[in-house]
Amino acid sequence: MSKHSTGYDYVPDGGEQKVIGEGELYFAAAGLDHGHICAQTMGLINAGAVCKSVYDPDPEKVAAFLKRFPGVSVAGGFDEILSDPDIKLVANAGIPARRFEAGVAVMESGRDFFVDKPPFTTLEQLEAARKLAERTGRKYMPYYAERIHNEAAEKAGELVKSGRIGRVLQVTILAPHRLSKSARPDWFFDKSEYGGILCDIGSHQFEQFLEFSGAEGGTVEYARVDNMNNPDKPELEDFGEAVVRLDNGASGFCRVDWFTPDGLPVWGDGRTFIMGTRGYIEIRKYIDYSREGNPSQVLYVTDAGGTERIECLGMGFPFFGKFVLDVLNRTENAMTQRHAFAAAELALKAQAKADAARLA
Repeated sequence: MSKHSTGYDYVPDGGEQKVIGEGELYFAAAGLDHGHICAQTMGLINAGAVCKSVYDPDPEKVAAFLKRFPGVSVAGGFDEILSDPDIKLVANAGIPARRFEAGVAVMESGRDFFVDKPPFTTLEQLEAARKLAERTGRKYMPYYAERIHNEAAEKAGELVKSGRIGRVLQVTILAPHRLSKSARPDWFFDKSEYGGILCDIGSHQFEQFLEFSGAEGGTVEYARVDNMNNPDKPELEDFGEAVVRLDNGASGFCRVDWFTPDGLPVWGDGRTFIMGTRGYIEIRKYIDYSREGNPSQVLYVTDAGGTERIECLGMGFPFFGKFVLDVLNRTENAMTQRHAFAAAELALKAQAKADAARLA
């Protein structure tokens, strides 16, 4: 398998695209339970932010982080980070069920919070975060990596906004992931800790439904989760699917699963299909079977003028530069807080609907 064969340690590197000068924004990485913390950190550094401190109660996780990001100071505790006047932003990839608790501490201390997905595991956490963001004015920003850290997905959003395929009518997303069962920590198989498959990796897909369609919310019409092939891990949901009716008339369907074969050179053959009134887009996020050779980030767009293949590797990740500037300028150009919370709400409601159906 290739170096990009597992999703949990996949770190896209779009190269330096600095939007600020050295020392204008310091941040900390605190909560290293998921490997996405390295991708979050890389994105911020490439935009010009400086990782000043790192903290996790597990010294082995800190040591692994420092191998990738040498020179970062090791904090003696979470409180040390929250008392450092230089630090304006905290990136976190802790155990999903405990991320909200960390976010409360960060936002109450007057800092912004950049959190791995899923940002919440319960609707109660989401509602409390909405109130907290409104009261404090701080950001609770999820890392919806399957769009913001994928160049083909970002390019697709640009094409949709340009009007090239007309009004979006339907978004279909297939999102397989590699399980890598033996490498996963215990919490990964504890539903109370990870929240369920639609809550977890499904959250990426609900965010894309909203982003690509331009909707602000929606209704979950159907949702299903199951353990199809892992009886030794009874709390693992290895398959999920959902249908959403969006508030602007568009619809969305997603399938999420942990069934990527070991022979695939990437961690998942993620596909997104965006159908509009004047054309459609297919995003091949990590591999393009129509071409021999290496993993790729590519899209195909078909409209009245024909079909165009666009290779997107090297285009970069604009979210991070926009987000860094949002933190400094108190703007919302990378992603609005309303959008971030709306995506999380759909994921949580889909999970709840699927859980209820499974128990019925």
